Amino acid sequence: MKTAGIVLAGGLSRRFGSPKAFASCESGYFYERAIEALEPFCEEVVVVTREELLERFPTGVNTITDVQEVVGLGPLAGIYSAMEAVDADTYAVLPCDMPYVDYGIMNGFKQLHQGSVTAVMAAGKYHPLVSIWNKESKKPILDALQREQLSVMKLLQELEVTWIKGNSLTKNEKRIFTNINMPIDLERC
Repeated sequence: MKTAGIVLAGGLSRRFGSPKAFASCESGYFYERAIEALEPFCEEVVVVTREELLERFPTGVNTITDVQEVVGLGPLAGIYSAMEAVDADTYAVLPCDMPYVDYGIMNGFKQLHQGSVTAVMAAGKYHPLVSIWNKESKKPILDALQREQLSVMKLLQELEVTWIKGNSLTKNEKRIFTNINMPIDLERC
């Protein structure tokens, strides 16, 4: 059973002011930390980014952009594009702006995967992009995108989703499952 990792690194980072994939925290860029969290249990990891950022990634990083039919349609487009690029049974998804999620968290999370999609709920918040998707969810993702329904949460309401509580993966769920959205958030790194 093949698992592919998907690092979502194509957001516009409006509040942050620069591409979050290249922000650094502790030991490396955000995208590097996401790859490190996925690589040990994924046969292949792909970073989905925007065309204008491709040159900034080193040659050894497996990068793609959204496939033409869904280009620029947000995180669902990134997940779908990675599913098009890499054939796998399951896809472990991690946004690059959650640099505290590490291999231990993702590996434990993968062990709890069941249903079509498994995602995290931590400290009272849903984190639908820290998730694992079965291959069969590819068609519903494309259908949603073709209907211009871009909300990940709305799509998850249509699928068989299992929500895993963050405190079952870590004692510090509030910190681990924090999105870095503004430069001031880096002070906590």
